[in-house]
Amino acid sequence: MSTRHLLPAALIAATALLLTGCVNNEVATPTDSGSAASVSVDKAAAALLPDEITKAGKLIIGTDASYAPNEFKDADGNPIGWEIELADAMAGKLGLTTDYQIAKFDNIIPSITGGKYDVGLSSFFDTKERQQQVDMVDYYTAGIQWATQKGKTVDPDNACGLKVAVQNGTTEALEDVPAKSTACTDAGKPAIQALGYDTQDEATAAVTLGRADAMSADSPVVQYAVQQSKDALALSGDVYSTFLYSMPIKKDRGDLAKALQTALQSLQDDGTYTKILTKWGVESGAIPKIDVNGATS
Repeated sequence: MSTRHLLPAALIAATALLLTGCVNNEVATPTDSGSAASVSVDKAAAALLPDEITKAGKLIIGTDASYAPNEFKDADGNPIGWEIELADAMAGKLGLTTDYQIAKFDNIIPSITGGKYDVGLSSFFDTKERQQQVDMVDYYTAGIQWATQKGKTVDPDNACGLKVAVQNGTTEALEDVPAKSTACTDAGKPAIQALGYDTQDEATAAVTLGRADAMSADSPVVQYAVQQSKDALALSGDVYSTFLYSMPIKKDRGDLAKALQTALQSLQDDGTYTKILTKWGVESGAIPKIDVNGATS
């Protein structure tokens, strides 16, 4: 399994790399992961693709590669992670390669609706609100979890007056922490101070370095950060508020949504989906069937 140690020095270096933008974004279906290399083209799925994508031979994918183990960067600045491997395998089923464009998380959906990217891949929660802007191809489930410096105790349901690091544009930043803060002030207690960062690497570093009391992020990301921190971080509370992970695409591209759905379902049917999730230790979030716009709230 590819790993990335989330120690302070490594985090600062990772943030510097993100800010330079010096990455090789176009990545052919990999031959070294063992996941996409053995994928055979699903002709039925490929036949559903829009003509312009078939002719281009690739999917242009917007991703914020700072969310290990879902999507992050290797030592050369190339996107890796279980979601990257899954998208590469999906593209392989469609007879395509993947062209990853690194972007800030909250810029990805506007870039999809504007036609810059074909697909978004950044652990997006499928919500009814997002479905008003884009169609969501669901492929996983995850919840919200908190972490703190090891030795500290923070109750996510009683974090009044504390500083909590979040990544800008995420559900944690837009809904979860604000709702918990409102509950504090409604009870006459101090508000939670949300510290927003452009990347998850920066949010994790804020906790590791003691600038924030805790962080709130998606459960696989928090669990991986704790695992890689070499006892610098610890989980704080259980997973809650489970959502579907989805790939957003432009709403008027129903043929593309169907092609992605069919390709991902083919990966489930042949066992590749399970193989990738198991390799990265995130198989607990597997879903039994690929759907589009499956969120009900």
